[in-house]
Amino acid sequence: MAISDYAHTRDLVTGRIRPEGIDLNILSYPFEQVGLRFALGREFDVSEYSLAGFCAHVANTPEPEFVGLPVFPSRVFRQSSFFINDASGITSVDDLRGKRVGLPQWSQTATVYARGYLAHDVGLDLRDISWVQAGVNSPGRKEGVDLALPEGIDLVRRPDSCLSDMLAAGDIDCAISARPPNSFLQGDRGVRRLFPDPQKVEEEYFRRTGIFPIMHVLVVRRDIYEANRWIMRNLMDAFNEAKARAFDRFRDITTSFAPLGWGPSSFEASNRLLFPDGEPWPYGVRENAHTLNTFLTYCHEQGVTRRRLRAEDIFPPECSFEVIV
Repeated sequence: MAISDYAHTRDLVTGRIRPEGIDLNILSYPFEQVGLRFALGREFDVSEYSLAGFCAHVANTPEPEFVGLPVFPSRVFRQSSFFINDASGITSVDDLRGKRVGLPQWSQTATVYARGYLAHDVGLDLRDISWVQAGVNSPGRKEGVDLALPEGIDLVRRPDSCLSDMLAAGDIDCAISARPPNSFLQGDRGVRRLFPDPQKVEEEYFRRTGIFPIMHVLVVRRDIYEANRWIMRNLMDAFNEAKARAFDRFRDITTSFAPLGWGPSSFEASNRLLFPDGEPWPYGVRENAHTLNTFLTYCHEQGVTRRRLRAEDIFPPECSFEVIV
């Protein structure tokens, strides 16, 4: 299994927790490496993967080669992922109409959510924006999905350049990217975030919509799944146990398990907002149906998936099995 380094999966990765009946060899790499190696060569039996890439594979492939495990290690709001050129004349999100907006991939999960926010929450028509696809900080990045773009979408690919340079030079007005452009990170005075206080905007967005965006999912090669369907529940149990142990550490005020001045209270405050009525950071299909179904709507509307899916379509039944006594 390959997965990035997360505090809430670490006990599983280090072997402190072992999924029952499974001899699991776990490799930890940065997500871009994990996702690309699985996409190109199916190198791992179980892998962390892009949610949009997974949904596209299920919807667009006659015989999908992997199945989903509803474990979601990464969830990130994306209003903080809008970066603008200060000379663009953009003072609010409504000003993106008629502008040139860059993104690393049309099918990047972060940009699917961002465009869904623009279309459904802000009320912009995506056809009123000129879209530019390029690598964030290096030229040559390619689209990861065979798209079926809606009629009227203007998308130009720029393999010779990168979003960071184009944004700093004013060749694009805005960039939407999960990874911040170097021009922003290195303090270019002409590049800034669209929202000066993105957390405030993201909290307001959550209160309106109830959506806490899911970025990544775990996937299992279909041949492994078909031969060993029982592993799905056992893997989920192990991920849940690792998460529970991590959260117990986050709540402990005896020592600082995270290098934060008010770590436990910040953790609890975040959970009160995001999960007021249930388990923090839940895995599972039913627990995340609203966010998943909203995202699947965005994917279909934007041409990332060629058919409309529902949350129950993308995970096998073993993942939703419950023992009731």
